[in-house]
Amino acid sequence: MTKPAILLAAISALIPAWISAPAQQAAPDRHISDQQLSCSAASCPYLNSVLAPEARAKDLVGRMTLEEKVSQMQDVAPAIPRLGVPAYNWWNEALHGVARNGFATNFPQSIGLAATWDTALMHRIATVIAVEGRAKYNEAIRNDDRSRFAGLTFWSPNINIFRDPRWGRGMETFGEDPFLTASLGVEFVKGLQGTDPHYLELVATPKHYAVHSGPEPSRHSINIDVSDHDLEDTYLPAFRATVVDGHADSIMCAYNAIDGAPACANSMLLEKHLRQDWGFNGYVVSDCDAVDDIVREHHFAGSPEHGDADAVKAGTDLDCGSAYRALTKAVGEHLVSEAAIDTAVTRLFTARMRLGMFDPPAAVPFNAIPYSEVDSAAHRELALEAARESIVLLKNRNGTLPFKPSIRKLAVVGPTADLLESIEGNYNGVASNPISPLDGMRRQFGRDNVL
Repeated sequence: MTKPAILLAAISALIPAWISAPAQQAAPDRHISDQQLSCSAASCPYLNSVLAPEARAKDLVGRMTLEEKVSQMQDVAPAIPRLGVPAYNWWNEALHGVARNGFATNFPQSIGLAATWDTALMHRIATVIAVEGRAKYNEAIRNDDRSRFAGLTFWSPNINIFRDPRWGRGMETFGEDPFLTASLGVEFVKGLQGTDPHYLELVATPKHYAVHSGPEPSRHSINIDVSDHDLEDTYLPAFRATVVDGHADSIMCAYNAIDGAPACANSMLLEKHLRQDWGFNGYVVSDCDAVDDIVREHHFAGSPEHGDADAVKAGTDLDCGSAYRALTKAVGEHLVSEAAIDTAVTRLFTARMRLGMFDPPAAVPFNAIPYSEVDSAAHRELALEAARESIVLLKNRNGTLPFKPSIRKLAVVGPTADLLESIEGNYNGVASNPISPLDGMRRQFGRDNVL
């Protein structure tokens, strides 16, 4: 063998080791299974953290079967062991604090936060929620907990316009003003997602897109005929702001229909406005069972396969529910292309890449947030500040209220004064030391003076 041939052979022998070295470092040992650790960043680019998140996602999706891709388009996404993809549950809530996952700092309900008129305060609150959300996720991963409400994709804030008291859930919103709702919604999204140049701290999901504020019982089947002016002037500004200014990485489509098309199969909403006009490049998740409603309640499609195909083609990437199980059959019947499935799943895995789920733990700064941050003294102090700022005081004009310095006894009437549920709001965490209105008055005025 000549010297050049020997040299070439030696270099060739070294190249695989040199290429695979970064792969061992890049393999996220907490997330990728042992079976997958032999895969290198060269042979599996989705493990290469240097590449753009979308390119990594495309590479990963390109290795999946149709059945595997469809399984990832449901909120309870199973693991794909052969590719080192861990199971993931997309459903989490953080309306006014990390919700439904044990103790957390509880802030005033959304309508109370709106009464502060303070966007800077809203940003601080959302930043705290993000820290506690990451701390809870880190603890869940340490315990191999992949259950609901333990992930990083939060279905908040609710930025619907509260016009109709028959809805019954107006307290989840920031009220009836589009400008105030947009201003607070943007700061909520920014605080939740963070400012790191490489990673999202959490994913925020403004909801429910759109015109979702009518009577609760009819929300699954109602069709809203809204004027073009009212749509653009009232119902869409907050969504547009959270996408264009807040850079929300996710949007939730609503139950109701608009102009005859269910929101989760409505190309006017999901394609024209959201992606074309506003430049949204994240993913769309359905409200729970809203894809089922396309057939069952709206009768917009004649079968589950047709309904699922309509939703995917319009731009709904993730189904909260089990409706998308019919997508494999829908592709087989040529109701929707596999390329459309690829687009949806790529969007989902781009988000997971941006959250750092496939990177070495040490590379993601948020992985260092300790569980001690949850319900910390500093966070509770911010909650107290927010509570004080949310209070709206009315003038006691003409002595309407009989409060005088000479009063010695207070009568508290009604069960809600001592009912924890009445002050927790909904979509809430567990308060570590809740104080009811009755408790507060007893502390302030003395137990014997409050009847």
